[in-house]
Amino acid sequence: MRQLTGGWRMLRILGHILWGLWIAAVRLPRLQPSQQSAQVQAWALSFLGHAGIALEIRGQPPITGPVLLVSNHISWLDIPVLHAARHCRFVSKSDVQDWPLIGTLATAAGTLYIERSSRRDALRMVHLMRDALQANEVLAVFPEGTTGDGRTLLAFHANLLQAAVAANAPVQPVGLRFVDKASGEASYAPSYIGDETLIGSIWRTLCAPAIVAVVHYGEPERAEGRDRRVWNAHLRHTVDGLRQR
Repeated sequence: MRQLTGGWRMLRILGHILWGLWIAAVRLPRLQPSQQSAQVQAWALSFLGHAGIALEIRGQPPITGPVLLVSNHISWLDIPVLHAARHCRFVSKSDVQDWPLIGTLATAAGTLYIERSSRRDALRMVHLMRDALQANEVLAVFPEGTTGDGRTLLAFHANLLQAAVAANAPVQPVGLRFVDKASGEASYAPSYIGDETLIGSIWRTLCAPAIVAVVHYGEPERAEGRDRRVWNAHLRHTVDGLRQR
């Protein structure tokens, strides 16, 4: 039965991705920015439903920008989960832009791309993020830089936090976790780490029993004179607490 459930969910997701490509090409260019955000959020919420993922929001998502969301990173699901909770512009590795289908959808959703191996590109991204925050946008980053196993939190990288310092914009910590809907226990089905293939992680998730994605928003905070590395350590501690509640 799980294999049948996974196959049915996969078919629904593929159809939804094709629908998303049509939206990106035809509908989004005709909409105002606020309408585009609402469209992306609605698409992401439907995506989760097709994947058998329910959404639970705790705390208060940002109503408007400027704000930089910082979250732990577990899965390929994290981006649609956060989009479904509150549309935001993600900062993602440049490779994503060239992924078939996914790259097109990510670009349409407003993703900012960074070449992680280049220090010069990191500086360019800080300036780009600063400008976006000064334009009252909602941005999001995964400071771990890669997906963890959901059990422990990796070290946070502080570089992109400089954008919030430069724009004097608040940062809002976010904790993500996945739980089994029936038992309430942590679910690691969506995890995507190590040498595992993306397809393998997707298939395991789609074949799993019903899952709830819990998005826990903390309180926005400003640097208040703190060095970005000190602030980064504090934010990591806060995210670690939010993801375990």
